[in-house]
Amino acid sequence: MGMTELDIPSPASLDVKVVWQALAEAHRHLAELKGLCEALPNRAILLDTLSIQEAKDSSEIENIITTHDELYAYDKSGPSSPAAKEVQNYIAALRVGSEEVAQSGLIRLNTILRVQEQVEQNNAGFRKLPGTVLKNQMSGEVVYEPPQDPTVIEKLMTDLVAFIHDDDGLDPLLRMAVAHHQFESIHPFYDGNGRTGRILNLLVLQREGLLDLPVLYLSRYITSTKPDYYRLLQTTRETHGGPRSWQDWCAYLLRGVALTARSEIRLIKQLRELMQATKQRLRGELPKLYSQELLNNLFRHPYTKIEFVERDLGVSRITAAKHLDVLVQHDFVEKQKIGRTNFYINRPLFKLLTSISLNDE
Repeated sequence: MGMTELDIPSPASLDVKVVWQALAEAHRHLAELKGLCEALPNRAILLDTLSIQEAKDSSEIENIITTHDELYAYDKSGPSSPAAKEVQNYIAALRVGSEEVAQSGLIRLNTILRVQEQVEQNNAGFRKLPGTVLKNQMSGEVVYEPPQDPTVIEKLMTDLVAFIHDDDGLDPLLRMAVAHHQFESIHPFYDGNGRTGRILNLLVLQREGLLDLPVLYLSRYITSTKPDYYRLLQTTRETHGGPRSWQDWCAYLLRGVALTARSEIRLIKQLRELMQATKQRLRGELPKLYSQELLNNLFRHPYTKIEFVERDLGVSRITAAKHLDVLVQHDFVEKQKIGRTNFYINRPLFKLLTSISLNDE
């Protein structure tokens, strides 16, 4: 049978020490992250580089494993692995959702449907056929049966959208945590529920004004705590949202927000330092070649190529190729042929982006 109505905890049941301590910590780091993002001269760099991190980690939860090299060197026109395409679909879905929220200030039912359509590259919409169950990956045992009736699924999703926009005084981070749990429990789609649900987290934060850009990437935290994530999702379902299980679930997700925000604060500071050092070196060693557009290109694309430089700098293909050859000679980038394409790798940036950790070192 599955759930027939939303299971929303009362704000009073979440007003306990473990939750409000986690909440205070999460808000503090999130506010610092938002401020740092606002101070960045080129925010597109952050979106392009960080969204690939999020997409990779989110897809790993679904066991679509792909390497960073494949992702940064992804070429829509050439052959590519299915895994790299899945990740690019996730990035496209994140953009679609984020743009809709930025324009309307709302997360409509249609927004969620469009996000899932991009993630899965189909327009199957909400589940209409029964038979979807969630199984333990190890034992194959059914652990949860989401609602099966299409009219119930549609009603629950309509109620969830209303809850997301409710003006009931619930803290926005708790709203995100509860909405995520309920979305995963409704399990409205045949495929792509996990990835769509993780994008929904970011859209809620964006809509609530906690971040202007969807750059809080919780997927790394969920990947590294996968057993806790699935256990807490399930115990909260089994106890029908008993106060204690909701408190544990919310505290778990809030810890993820704080840890992820801290790790991204460190990353953005290091990214700024690296960009500044590269800028000074470029101006010192190659003053005729230096431009802000070239610097942006090298940091927006850890794996850049002639077409990107041609487009970003508004120069001819021959000039773009010459620029990149000079950058190779001066060790700003490293040339590597992948398939039929020459890529030019900003190795220090690549190293920085692929060594992000949730720890405090």
